[in-house]
Amino acid sequence: MKLLFERSVEGRGNDFLPEIKTGDKRPADKYQRKTKLHLPEIAEVDLGRHYTELAKQTHGVNDGFYPLGSCTMKYNPRIDEETASLKGFTDLHPLQPVESAQGAMELLYKTEKLLCTITGMDALTFAPAAGAHGEYTGLLLIRKYHQEHNDSERVNIIVPDSAHGTNPASAAMAGFKVVNIPSGPDGGVDLDALRNAVGKDTAGLMLTNPNTLGLFDPNILEITKIVHEAGGLCYYDGANLNAIMGRVRPGDMGFDCVHLNLHKTFATPHGGGGPGSGPVGCKQFLEKYLPCHKVAEKDGKYVFTDPERSMGQVRSYYGNFLVVVKALTYILSLGKEGIREASGKAVLNANYMMNQLKDHYHVAYDQICMHEFVLGLDDLKKETGVSAMDIAKGSLDYGIHPPTMYFPLIVHEALMFEPAETESKETIDEAVKIYLELFEKAHSDPEYLHNAPHHCPIGRPDETKAAREPVLRYEFND
Repeated sequence: MKLLFERSVEGRGNDFLPEIKTGDKRPADKYQRKTKLHLPEIAEVDLGRHYTELAKQTHGVNDGFYPLGSCTMKYNPRIDEETASLKGFTDLHPLQPVESAQGAMELLYKTEKLLCTITGMDALTFAPAAGAHGEYTGLLLIRKYHQEHNDSERVNIIVPDSAHGTNPASAAMAGFKVVNIPSGPDGGVDLDALRNAVGKDTAGLMLTNPNTLGLFDPNILEITKIVHEAGGLCYYDGANLNAIMGRVRPGDMGFDCVHLNLHKTFATPHGGGGPGSGPVGCKQFLEKYLPCHKVAEKDGKYVFTDPERSMGQVRSYYGNFLVVVKALTYILSLGKEGIREASGKAVLNANYMMNQLKDHYHVAYDQICMHEFVLGLDDLKKETGVSAMDIAKGSLDYGIHPPTMYFPLIVHEALMFEPAETESKETIDEAVKIYLELFEKAHSDPEYLHNAPHHCPIGRPDETKAAREPVLRYEFND
């Protein structure tokens, strides 16, 4: 389709602004741009058609099945959007007096308490803007703790080989060295490898449970015990909390701090560049190091306070407030039993879909999974030449979004599925039917899948070149 600049016609527009009666006020000449400002000149009807055409070419949870593993792309109730659109929330300014924003302050305070209850933590900050930012903030907590105890030798963060890719990146950004440990035959942490990795240089462990294979580690209490006995702290990556919320709490597993993805688990639209929210919770002994601007209740009013030994600010103001509004709406709508039911249905859907597929596709770890499972298509590729990428591309022609591809790295030709709790049995049955048809096509007509998708606006771009040489701007002739 054409870009707005390609649709532009000189002199055309839709300017309905009233005439300016205050005169033409311009900045001093030195502040004025010397080159032409390129703006598309386009009629309103063409503008509307342009964005409608763009919308038709996107795919989201409102369009169809979206089983993107570890990213919890689930349908979010519209009531969450309604509450976040209330003028009492949208018209707030971060610098207005707290006396005039007591409702918003109360919302932050109560949401913190509820999230602490769900995770087993004692305090929480809403400052981090998203998940990876939460990881970074949690690691700064760990670093601050060791610095305060004059424990400068502790420079290593242990990360399992099945971890999310942001984990080692966040650890490196926080100034730590990353120590990778392998998974055991059961897909969980190799305890012997962990024991060999810990020592006086261990600052902490980064882990999500269930892990990226969709497996709950039965040795989780032993894992956190090993790290604690070595003097390290345990950090919980909350990316997979959707599988256990309301049933198991990271704090009860032995974790000292945790980040949550409100934009995944607690009903805020995920993807598309944001906004996100990655609040970080911690046990009481770490609370004094949290970022500043926490809400506290004092003499019947809500005020901002700075923790005693705060790490300072990790972003401007108080976090992405409207994302928190949506999360609180979600939690209050579901209630205690609803939160528990959601995680249960997420696990049920994943196991149902996995068992429907496993007689044809190879399941990487053929055991009861949690919210997601991983297929390994290495054998299929050897037999037919059809790769995980080919199957994923083929699914696009059926109107469903592909699962996560080639992750985790420890599974060859991996496809990771997370059907989420909001999908019906009928939807999953239809998706299973499609994947079985793709399996059959891999054997009967592999060339068809090599060239898939056939019915999408974009077929097979050079993805390596697109990643390394992205074209992000329009070049004008003048």
